[in-house]
Amino acid sequence: MYPEEIVIPMKEELTEHGFTELLTANEVEDQLSKQGTTLVMINSVCGCSAGSARPGVILAVLNSDKKPDHLATSFAGFDIEAVRKLREHLLPYPPSSPAIALFKNGQLVHFIERHQIEGRPAQMIASNLINAFEQHCN
Repeated sequence: MYPEEIVIPMKEELTEHGFTELLTANEVEDQLSKQGTTLVMINSVCGCSAGSARPGVILAVLNSDKKPDHLATSFAGFDIEAVRKLREHLLPYPPSSPAIALFKNGQLVHFIERHQIEGRPAQMIASNLINAFEQHCN
């Protein structure tokens, strides 16, 4: 598990923009049982999280006309129970962090894996998500 002093600022980058932390399996289940759309960012300490994933998710939420009803995040390597439960909902995709998932009425409708994040600018991640929001969000 990563040290809290490293993880907290990375978590705050999302929570300061309206993301709710999912810390337990029950919180994941409760969140994904809600009607509407839920964007979940599986956060991580890797450089691609800081360089494109977190900034891209924030850009998408701030710049899209259509937005998910709910914003949530869990931190891989720190929020162990929650991430394990989230990954059950992401099957058949293999574990990936960072990763960004959009759920609609509890069903996965869009997923961005780590290999689709690495080496790509935040604007490209945001564009990908904005297109998904346009398709799946009200």
